[in-house]
Amino acid sequence: MEKIKNVYELAQLKDKYQKEFEEIKLRVLVCAGTGCVAGGSLDVFAEFKRLIGEMGIDVDCELDHEDSCAKGVKVAKSGCHGFCAQGPLVRIEPADILYTHVKVADVEEIVKETLLKGNVVERLTYTNPMTGEKFAKEHEIPFYKKQLRRALANCGTIDPESLEEYIAHEGYNGLGNALIKTPEEVINDVLASGLRGRGGGGFPTGKKWQFTRIAEGDKKYIICNGDEGDPGAFMDRSVLEGDPHRVVEGMAIAGYAVGADEGYIYVRAEYPMAIKRLKIAIKEAEEAGLLGENILGTDFNFSLHIKEGAGAFVCGEETALIASIEGKRGMPNPKPPFPANKGLYGCPTVINNVETFANVPMILNKGVEYFRSVGVPNNPGTKTFALTGQVANTGLIEVPMGTTLREIVFDIGGGILGNRKYKAVQIGGPSGGCLTEDHLDIQLDFDSLKTVGAMIGSGGLVVMDEKTCIVEVARFFMNFTQNESCGKCVLCREGTKRMLEILEKIVNGKGTIEDLDLLTELGETIKDGSLCGLGKTAPNPVLTTMKYFKEEYLHHVENKICDAKVCAALKVYQVNPSKCKGCTRCARVCPVGAISGKVKEVHSIDVLKCIKCGACASSCAFDAIEEV
Repeated sequence: MEKIKNVYELAQLKDKYQKEFEEIKLRVLVCAGTGCVAGGSLDVFAEFKRLIGEMGIDVDCELDHEDSCAKGVKVAKSGCHGFCAQGPLVRIEPADILYTHVKVADVEEIVKETLLKGNVVERLTYTNPMTGEKFAKEHEIPFYKKQLRRALANCGTIDPESLEEYIAHEGYNGLGNALIKTPEEVINDVLASGLRGRGGGGFPTGKKWQFTRIAEGDKKYIICNGDEGDPGAFMDRSVLEGDPHRVVEGMAIAGYAVGADEGYIYVRAEYPMAIKRLKIAIKEAEEAGLLGENILGTDFNFSLHIKEGAGAFVCGEETALIASIEGKRGMPNPKPPFPANKGLYGCPTVINNVETFANVPMILNKGVEYFRSVGVPNNPGTKTFALTGQVANTGLIEVPMGTTLREIVFDIGGGILGNRKYKAVQIGGPSGGCLTEDHLDIQLDFDSLKTVGAMIGSGGLVVMDEKTCIVEVARFFMNFTQNESCGKCVLCREGTKRMLEILEKIVNGKGTIEDLDLLTELGETIKDGSLCGLGKTAPNPVLTTMKYFKEEYLHHVENKICDAKVCAALKVYQVNPSKCKGCTRCARVCPVGAISGKVKEVHSIDVLKCIKCGACASSCAFDAIEEV
């Protein structure tokens, strides 16, 4: 693409590409997000191209390259559709047909029936696991029906490696609108929108930009924090993979607003596809004059670099991230000074996460009121969540701020797998908190969650059912944060270690009442005295579970019982006399000789000798050995 000289040319290109886009007869979108790729979607994509080519159907029309789109079929790779549990996914446009679990062997039937005849292949459509109801149209599927995809509007809809498609969907309109305003006016728009940082802290984005704008310094930087390290979280990855130009545009707008001419995108090296597509997007934007010098014919200059992170969770903290970019060990520094005054290389710096930047073009393109039209007071807009765990529909979702947990788990998520009972949701990653059945109607926004000791965090939602041991969950997250502690401050380094030791003691059946009191004391001390956000929030999973599931902790330490029957050391096996046939198989497989009994007589287990390996229960053909 030739360089776009000004805003007027950009508008002309948008109209041109939109018209060409709308003229495409049929469009086959194969999900090429990480989850679907792992399931074989690239092979599905290749098979579509092969078969359509062999049948002589016009294929691969590209905007600004061919005139055959009106009569042909475009086969394209897209970003993440969100419905990860159903992948690989294929969507047929404009019919809005969504096919799930598509394999290479299914492609021929889709081509012959859907592309050539307009018929729906029923067996590949989504089936509600709870009701058995089938859905062919994507927008009718309950998983999508209650969502409002704004930041994710292009994910799963456009080819992430096509600048033309991004422009056809009003891409870089926000940047164009920003450049005809003063930097102060742009900041005022972001302030008025009420956009708060989507990385977890919820700090007003406009204020952060304002502080950086007025900070003294000849050189200023923009940093995008894509160091997404929470277990089960994949929101940022999906945006970077599915709509990289949107993040690039948001960063360029921020650069213009604060007076920065250079930016860094900090991405985990574990996200190779995101890095690849970011590199393509940056190169395309540079060639089109949307990055570099004299952007859109103005005197605004802005360049972007990619910094690959090494996987340290602590580098999600902004000062540790800055240190990493500078080539130092990723360790937090005390604040103040804040990055807005002294950040990268000692210069004023704006740091926002991926989703925050993805919202910025929308504000400058569609206006403040459009952004504020959804959400709740002081928490406008939408929020993405990674919905995982024991729920029927897992995947990436986007809902208005203030949506209740009940709506997400039971309407979008489809309820608990196996018709089991809902127990809790871990929200906010390893530094978040647990929400119980009593919290199902709480609004998911920054302020409401603080009242119950939880936080949105980056947006991870791990759903747990009655078969989940809450104490083991707390131990798992404490183990994660303890391992990820940089070790700089004593409270975090030593305090989390001691908390982990106590939790391991409890799940191993050796805990005491005094241990519970010590856990609480340690947790509160670590929160108050740690240097950075990792330490200040690390005790949250323990403190919230102890608050809302105190009885479960007491059962572990007083009765030496794990209600969920998860903790191996607390398992107790006994023989059901009504089922035991006296076959002696259990006695023969027991490695410690804890089972006794004569042939054809009821056997018994010596609980003092039993090492709780479960070999007896696994070997019993009559289900006579039960875990209690």
